[in-house]
Amino acid sequence: MKRITTISVALCIVVNCARNTVAAIRQSDHSLQDTSQSAVIRVLCYNIHHANPPSRPEFIDINAIANVIKSERPDLVSLQEVDVYTSRSGKTLHQAEELGRLTGMKAYFAKAIDYAGGEYGVAILSKHSMEAVQNYPLPTAVGTDGEPRTLATAVITLPSGKRIRFACTHLDAQRSDTNRIIQAEKVVEILRNENLPIILAGDFNATPSTPTINIFDKYFKRSCMTDCGFTIPVISPTKTIDFIVYAPAKTFGVVEQRVIPETYASDHRPVLAVLRLQ
Repeated sequence: MKRITTISVALCIVVNCARNTVAAIRQSDHSLQDTSQSAVIRVLCYNIHHANPPSRPEFIDINAIANVIKSERPDLVSLQEVDVYTSRSGKTLHQAEELGRLTGMKAYFAKAIDYAGGEYGVAILSKHSMEAVQNYPLPTAVGTDGEPRTLATAVITLPSGKRIRFACTHLDAQRSDTNRIIQAEKVVEILRNENLPIILAGDFNATPSTPTINIFDKYFKRSCMTDCGFTIPVISPTKTIDFIVYAPAKTFGVVEQRVIPETYASDHRPVLAVLRLQ
């Protein structure tokens, strides 16, 4: 009788051990899936035209911009043409912070110029931890009367624990590419010695195969190279000037890239790239 009891106890131990092992394997598989998922980064690039819908010249519709952002569920957003406390958009409206509040994301605004009693520039929104934010003024050539532009950067910690540097910019819009070229060169100079993987998104005001884009192509990989979709004008667009790029090229894989066919909220169509951090 004692021998039978001993065998039964041993059998129970083995069975429970097996169950625990299976549970541990399932939990491990789930953890691996979570880690894999956290390495996928949804990036949105959007020139928001200070939240002024082109069809409503005197109206500011910050909720429309927020709804576009929320519909794409991004991890990171690069925003251009952002107003802060300006008379044209509202002396009490900090557009970057309000978009952060409406979307549930962290916000960082980088001023390019003083404008209309407030400030005007670019902004970064992040679903994840954001630190080491910096604002780098970009150069303009003497005599060109170019509007000052800037580069905003932030270190983002992903749920997997991996860290990247995310950057946002808006280059000169003059017909001549003089300022865009020197600004692109400055952006590359700032970022090329970065030890972390880099994602840069912005309105480059230049189309593929132009000198400005060629400068970026020497260091960055574009998230789309052919048949990428046009981003401007918002109705019947004919040009691609809004880009998402990354470096080093081997560090990222492109899961998806598309131009979002949104035609009300801004004069640009937003661009979404889904990247996998290798």
